[in-house]
Amino acid sequence: MIKFLSLLAIASLSLFSCKENTPAPIEETIVEEVIEIIMEKDGIKLSTNQLGTNFKNAHLHLISPDSSMTDTGAQTFRFELENYDLGVNTADVLSGQCANSGKGQHIHFIMNNTPYKAYYEAEFVEPIPPGHNVMLSFLSRSYHMSLKDLGSYVLEEFNTDGSPDNFDETQAHMFYSRPKGEYVGNDAQKVMLDFYLINTDLKDMNYLVRATINGVSFDLKDWMPFFIEGLKEGENTIKLELLDAEGKLLPSPFNPVERTINVKYSEESI
Repeated sequence: MIKFLSLLAIASLSLFSCKENTPAPIEETIVEEVIEIIMEKDGIKLSTNQLGTNFKNAHLHLISPDSSMTDTGAQTFRFELENYDLGVNTADVLSGQCANSGKGQHIHFIMNNTPYKAYYEAEFVEPIPPGHNVMLSFLSRSYHMSLKDLGSYVLEEFNTDGSPDNFDETQAHMFYSRPKGEYVGNDAQKVMLDFYLINTDLKDMNYLVRATINGVSFDLKDWMPFFIEGLKEGENTIKLELLDAEGKLLPSPFNPVERTINVKYSEESI
């Protein structure tokens, strides 16, 4: 079921549960159009809507290190931001309605498509492993939803020893972002699914992302965050595949990707 709604004043929505610190209620947010998609299969439900604030003028730049560096081990990463503040709560109707970081807006830092690390300052230290490495960093709202506008991410390669390069920056790629870790109590009711695309928005080349959740598959034809309901108690697996118009995996060292999260519906065991 797909619904298109035009809203001009949205006040006090209770869409999703909150996991961490909850900011003050937001009285009003202006949204031109809400796109709602609902899919259900075998007890699993995926839903989405376009309620997050847009940051079309936000930019993220990597100052150092640059791609010519061949050092391994701990390196200082320095970023520069435009029109975006780290460490503040995102002020829109989703803030306080889903898992939110009390530390505010941040950078998702991903090395070789491993689980991201969140950074709330523009300078931090991260190791660069030996060999060929691919780093993706992008801006995130305080509730962990990525900014998907052009300029809000940095993709960089570091080859420390001349290892073979099997990553083509000109081709389409997908990186996993959420869900991640453990979800407890109310936060387990709706869990955000979010991924990051490079060189495609799915619609431009009729690509799709196939999300397989505990063996149940959904074909996602829109690049937007989804919320998962119906996860089982305990371990849950999420597999993401970026497919072309013929249903074949696009060539990428990070495609497909599978992660495991833990769900506890009762808080008594905490």
